[in-house]
Amino acid sequence: MLTTKRSARLADLDPVRSDSLLKLITLAKADARPEKIDVGVGVYRDGAGRTPVMRAVKAAEKKLWETQDSKSYLGGAGDTVFPELLKPIVLGEHASDERILGLQTPGGCGALRLGFQLVAKASPAARVLVGTPTWPNHVPIISGCGLEIVEYPYYDRDARQIRFDAMMAAIGAARPGDVVLLHGCCHNPTGADLSDEQWDEVTRAVAERGLIPFVDIAYQGLGKGLEGDSRGLRSILAACDEVLVAQSCDKNFSVYRDRVGCLFVKTGSREASATAMGHVLQIAREMWSMPPDHGGAVVRTVLEDAGLTADWRVELEEMRARIVSIRERLAAADPRLAFIRDQMGMFSMLPLSLEQVLELREKHAIYMADSGRFNVLGMADDAVDRFVAAVIEVIGG
Repeated sequence: MLTTKRSARLADLDPVRSDSLLKLITLAKADARPEKIDVGVGVYRDGAGRTPVMRAVKAAEKKLWETQDSKSYLGGAGDTVFPELLKPIVLGEHASDERILGLQTPGGCGALRLGFQLVAKASPAARVLVGTPTWPNHVPIISGCGLEIVEYPYYDRDARQIRFDAMMAAIGAARPGDVVLLHGCCHNPTGADLSDEQWDEVTRAVAERGLIPFVDIAYQGLGKGLEGDSRGLRSILAACDEVLVAQSCDKNFSVYRDRVGCLFVKTGSREASATAMGHVLQIAREMWSMPPDHGGAVVRTVLEDAGLTADWRVELEEMRARIVSIRERLAAADPRLAFIRDQMGMFSMLPLSLEQVLELREKHAIYMADSGRFNVLGMADDAVDRFVAAVIEVIGG
């Protein structure tokens, strides 16, 4: 008797585990309480609780509207000027290194996916070292490329400190050719960044063991400033012949929905980098053919104009100063929140149980991730005191 295997159908797909952040966003939107505070979404908000369009971005969009004369295809590389203008900002003294080539991507996610697909193509047996906790989308992106993940504890939430010894032990046990995923600055979700001395140790260990650092720098300018936030990345570039960099403009240009990013690839020679970039272009062709133009064109327009660039830098510094001031305000409210002062960027992680997080949600209309991660800029100025009071009440004591 002949038997045939039933063909797979879309209806036969297994359910996907729901994304906790998407679920949180849905719950927060559905909450009609006027005092609601949503510190789960990772966007900058000003003192009034808005996520405004930056002045330089508005001016650049107007300029594009007035001068752009075609919406024809640009090619798989997208805006080729855009990555070159980013190089001095992101790479600093390495901007002129001919071994470093850049490509426009749909946000930092696109850059990460391209970079890990390149690793999977060049070295499918390579493992990826990932500190935990990390940005929730890191693991799915890496797994989706078929690469093995080696997790190690990066941050102790209860002790409010980096597990640096565990990180160095993981690097010490890595095999040559393995990839080390590093947060360039403003660690998401913890806000706990490596010190300059720790960056130096990591750099030496990665270089000595022949590992490939993959630096995800998504918040440059919102921690120590544009220069300070890129210090670790630049030390890596100085010490290592092979480096991958996923960069995002979404946060520091506040163009979240436009998805603006860039992948930088460095190898030991200009020729090898060109070969690698050829593979990257083919991978990009298979996934999105050409990145959307508008966001990249806006950032390029800002960076081509000295006046707009200067205004962007001023407003970015204003945003950074607001982050610092809110961190100071939270830290001063209670000794148990003092650790928030010394962290960087938009996020921190409160040592709360799931039950306490749910209590904040249900009793106080405060929405944060189940892990206790919250966006310190997720609330208006007049909501900070209520947020602190609710957190202290839930912590107790």
